[in-house]
Amino acid sequence: MAKAYERIADDLRQRIRAGELSPGDRLPSETALSEEYDKSLPTLRQALGLLQAEGLIEKQHGRGNFVRQSRTPVFRTNVRHQWEKDRAREPEPQRKKTGATEHDTGLEMDDLVFFASYEQVEADQELAEIFGVPVGTALVERTYRTRYQVESHPFNLVHSYLVRDMVAANPDLLDADNEPWPGGTQNQLFTIGIELARIEERVSARPPTAEESEELGLPPGTALIVLGKTSYDITDRVVEHSFVRLPGDRTEMTFVTELGRW
Repeated sequence: MAKAYERIADDLRQRIRAGELSPGDRLPSETALSEEYDKSLPTLRQALGLLQAEGLIEKQHGRGNFVRQSRTPVFRTNVRHQWEKDRAREPEPQRKKTGATEHDTGLEMDDLVFFASYEQVEADQELAEIFGVPVGTALVERTYRTRYQVESHPFNLVHSYLVRDMVAANPDLLDADNEPWPGGTQNQLFTIGIELARIEERVSARPPTAEESEELGLPPGTALIVLGKTSYDITDRVVEHSFVRLPGDRTEMTFVTELGRW
């Protein structure tokens, strides 16, 4: 049998889904809701906490509880890598028309706000093992954030790494002012004669840190998807590695594996 707070949450959930309460609407005060459902404030707050954990409402300090605005979903598939490779050799005007985020969200370039920064760092033990280089090797760390201009939070948090000596032949690859780069990383590598042969992705999930929750705007209880992406060239050399942190409430990942016929 459902508990009192679960019945309250069910009713409010139905009111939200039926459109009686729309995204951005403020819910009645907790006191008013407590009186409406004839239940104590602690019971009412349990119900609201359940809806917050589901991402249906959000509590704004000093203002009350609001129906949460639906965020643009992201549909990420492994097919995107071949799409990126196919466009890496296209003429620049063609590459400028769209990018990976647009591919995954269905948005247009003018819809997006993009940020990139570059920094030279030394390879720690983990990155040294990934690239097969000594600890302390100079790397280019690239930080990316992209968001929909009508939303406050980015689609993901990306840190991408390149071996500095490997890409220094093209000084443009060391300058964040050249971002967003038409054609992305695969075109950047193409400019120095590197062709990717395969990309390996390892996916895990964990609770977000407080900082990650704040930057991504995660509802309480939302899992963080952690993606480690390693790119290999045609000589089986690791040429790029990314750590991508994705919000579990707006990201859908699909992996398609074509199987050979017997």
